[in-house]
Amino acid sequence: MTAAVRLQRYLAAAGVAARRKAEELITAGRVTVNGAVVTVLGTKIDPDHDAVAVDGEAVAALDQFYVLLNKPKGCITAVTDDRGRPTVMDYLPNLPVPVKPVGRLDFYSEGVLLLTNDGELAARLLAPASHVAKTYHVKVHGHLDRSHLAALREGITLDDGATTLPAEVEVLPGESKHTWLGITIHEGQHRQIHRMIEALGYRVDKLQRVAFANLTFHNLRVGDARELTQQELNELRDLVGLDHSAVARGRWRAQREATDIPRRARAKALAEQEATSLSAGPDGTDEIDPRASGERTGGERTGGERSTGKRGTWERSGGERSAGERSTGKRGSWERSGGERSAGERSTGKRGSWERSGGERSAGE
Repeated sequence: MTAAVRLQRYLAAAGVAARRKAEELITAGRVTVNGAVVTVLGTKIDPDHDAVAVDGEAVAALDQFYVLLNKPKGCITAVTDDRGRPTVMDYLPNLPVPVKPVGRLDFYSEGVLLLTNDGELAARLLAPASHVAKTYHVKVHGHLDRSHLAALREGITLDDGATTLPAEVEVLPGESKHTWLGITIHEGQHRQIHRMIEALGYRVDKLQRVAFANLTFHNLRVGDARELTQQELNELRDLVGLDHSAVARGRWRAQREATDIPRRARAKALAEQEATSLSAGPDGTDEIDPRASGERTGGERTGGERSTGKRGTWERSGGERSAGERSTGKRGSWERSGGERSAGERSTGKRGSWERSGGERSAGE
């Protein structure tokens, strides 16, 4: 038997809206349970037996998916792009439900990126009050002295007048002409790492996020992705004050199909084109910040260098494919383990989008 859950939480988990927006829908009288309008916050429902609707449209709970991608350079952190640029979704073929990135890494940055359809978890992770830790390895052009390191650790004033929270900073082994830093921040201002370094008069030549909360890309190659382990998910939800006893997780496996190969090539080709033609828009949504001199934020890459690496290989939590698995060659089709739905699982229905209260906020970069 599925545990009873609060109605606003059910709506958030189903992808209707973030929890606060879901509360507004309830108090506005737009939500019904078994045909009756419910306006009382905190009302509990049984997902297995109660019929929920918003504005007359049935709401079916989605299996929740949590995907960890080792994002490569040369793609934007977005689901789609009307300019045809490569996105992180080019590295996540055949997902069974829509997912969205939690925070951002800019075009030339790489590393740990979480994607999920769990709107409530995403909103909590991005909320400033959560102070979720994000750790970066940063290649700085030039040498920083002790006063610069102290400024980063104590908090530094950015170009818009905002002052950062204290950061954890360590000097890493690296090349003689550059300074490699390990920087951990607990906030998510737009392009924060770049702006912190630029405020000191230096530039970032390379940026890699090596940890987001408790998540790392250990043994995950650039461009590859895997599902979170149950332990990782439990720790993540505990971190932001969410219980994990009633989380319904889908079981899935990725399929590596022949049609994925030209798509990969297209993503690489587009990335190379963007390296010479892309410029940031006035709203910053292009997620890059070329230097005024024409140098790119990731300016160490030569014109012919490929940035995306190998992709398309999905890893299970244990990193292995079960003995009976094989690629079907059919694009867009996901199969459950053993090809059957478990007894407690329900049809997800049509819904799949979620509104994030902080969903457009940059999470550090």
